[in-house]
Amino acid sequence: MQRIILFLLVLILGCSNHLELSIAGNLSDRLTNYPRWMTKPVVSFASGDLVYPDWMVGNWTVTSTLIDLTAPLSPQIITPGFESNRRYLEKSIEFPVRFIEKAISRPINVAFLSTLISKPSIVADRSFNGLAISRAYLGSQSVLSVKTDPNNPNHQITFLRGAHQLISTVIARNSETPSQNQFIATEISQQIFRGETNTYLNEVETTTSYQLLSPNKILGDQVTAIYLSPQSPDYFQAPNRPVALYRYRLELLKD
Repeated sequence: MQRIILFLLVLILGCSNHLELSIAGNLSDRLTNYPRWMTKPVVSFASGDLVYPDWMVGNWTVTSTLIDLTAPLSPQIITPGFESNRRYLEKSIEFPVRFIEKAISRPINVAFLSTLISKPSIVADRSFNGLAISRAYLGSQSVLSVKTDPNNPNHQITFLRGAHQLISTVIARNSETPSQNQFIATEISQQIFRGETNTYLNEVETTTSYQLLSPNKILGDQVTAIYLSPQSPDYFQAPNRPVALYRYRLELLKD
């Protein structure tokens, strides 16, 4: 069951709570340098909901294909489930996702005073997307439900068969908008997998580049990186280096 930790953040995470037009930078270089990742990306503390570009609003069918996986520190360090995940290489997984408009409060400064304004923004339907993605990978019988904290969209619990739980909390993020039709983002999440007799902790980075090809088609280049938690006995061998990397090709077609 520990292999589920590697998949449940795919696609539904990876965007910041603001959009700014900027030149290509740290994140685009990071994807270009894959798999030579020697440290974590530059990120800021995650607060509020995640805002996507306006062109992502609506219902989409996603085809996700694992095109590469590597364990940079093997054979010394290999994460649970890494070898069994090879079965997904070059296999396409399909699932629905949706992005909705929601009023988000954002701070602004007016005449040297800070205030909050409510602005319509595009956010992921987190519970719907999380359930669809996890069932696509694990099977509908294995995943009972996904719940997102109504007071904190960065906190989510996936309830699994056999009293297992996966608790995910987004702790940091960053984003770039190299052009009006491209959006690149990264998020780092802490994950706790609770089984009947054991608990497994780690950190997961999801870095994704979304490219709008037409109003009804988006291509994505996504890398999921697994980091050891400080509780791991091997943590000091790789405190900020990924111990597993998974690269996906994403295709989103609008329904």
